[in-house]
Amino acid sequence: MEEPWTTNRGPIVATALDVKKAEAINSLLVHAIDILPSKPGDIIRPFALGLWNEIRPLLKPDMSVMSLRRATSSFLHSKQYYFACAQPDSMRHDIAGNPIEQLSDEDRLAAQKRLTALRQVQAKPAAPVAEPKSPPPPALNKAELIRASLLGGRKLSDRVAR
Repeated sequence: MEEPWTTNRGPIVATALDVKKAEAINSLLVHAIDILPSKPGDIIRPFALGLWNEIRPLLKPDMSVMSLRRATSSFLHSKQYYFACAQPDSMRHDIAGNPIEQLSDEDRLAAQKRLTALRQVQAKPAAPVAEPKSPPPPALNKAELIRASLLGGRKLSDRVAR
């Protein structure tokens, strides 16, 4: 088993994309939650275990739970969130953004592995997609070409098959 990182890389800050994901979550709720970043440069804070049970009741009545799950999942499975969880001194935070407990070594290691996997996927060059080649048209002799042009453009393959 690998060891979690021992070097702290400092606070992990939100990018513009992280803020958009946080805004998507907050737009589904009756009021914004403080654990989410509100502007680029805000610190990404790992969620406390079971925080979903506090977020779910804040869902606007006309919004679906599935939309909230997807929006939350998009934020929680981001590179920056994994990076914040992988830090040696990372703490879990309550809905108000207050630190409540340290992440376990197992959780930090899992985040580190997921972050490494994401980086490998991003670094891997995209393989060119080979387009399927169609078989070459059957070779036609000069007489068949003349016959096809005189008959008004019907399929040549029908003529050759006869």
